[in-house]
Amino acid sequence: MKTFKVLSALLTYPSEDLVAAAPLFCVVLDEEGLVPVAARERLDVLIEELATGDLYDLQERYGLLFDRSRSLALHLFEHVHGESRDRGQAMVDLKTLYENAGFVITANDLPDFIPLFLEFLSTQPVEAARELLAQPAHILAAIAERLERRSSSYRAVFDALVAIAEAKPEREAVEELLKGPDPDPMDFAALDEAWEEEEVKFGPTAQSTSSCGRDGLQSRMRHASRAIKTPAA
Repeated sequence: MKTFKVLSALLTYPSEDLVAAAPLFCVVLDEEGLVPVAARERLDVLIEELATGDLYDLQERYGLLFDRSRSLALHLFEHVHGESRDRGQAMVDLKTLYENAGFVITANDLPDFIPLFLEFLSTQPVEAARELLAQPAHILAAIAERLERRSSSYRAVFDALVAIAEAKPEREAVEELLKGPDPDPMDFAALDEAWEEEEVKFGPTAQSTSSCGRDGLQSRMRHASRAIKTPAA
């Protein structure tokens, strides 16, 4: 499904190639019809901004949002595990899922980088892609709400992903994620505090149970915090 490739591209750092290709994105979305009509209007606004905006302004906007704000990180497990040891095993599980499906990572991106995850989904049957996309739906919904607070048109991508997944994110899980720090990207002191490395614990109590493949991925993505227990799918 090329729709996932389009959504992946929209979440990458703006480049001359991206700006040049932007006018074609609506054609792909129209042909496949995977994005519900209700989510298309905002998505078209973002595409128009990328197609007509000044490249340096687009790059600055992107950097302020996704490179400087940990609360808007484009790495799924950043929102679930932070810097804990569990994140490393989650990466292994996700990479194993990719490899078992014949998807090879050729870039230097981490497995949980959302644009890379969407590239993987583009290689899967649509129903399998929906199932996988539904697992981090609460993370995508939380990012969308934070982007809405900033009046950012990038929210459209995350709204579209949640809509494609056809899964209603559990509000309790979304609220738990939204409790985390969300500093102004121009508040450097607050940003430094938010990016402080979390304590890494060693020993038996630091070990966690993991399983590879889709079930392991589902468990990790649905676990928004230790205080919330979400039902297994």
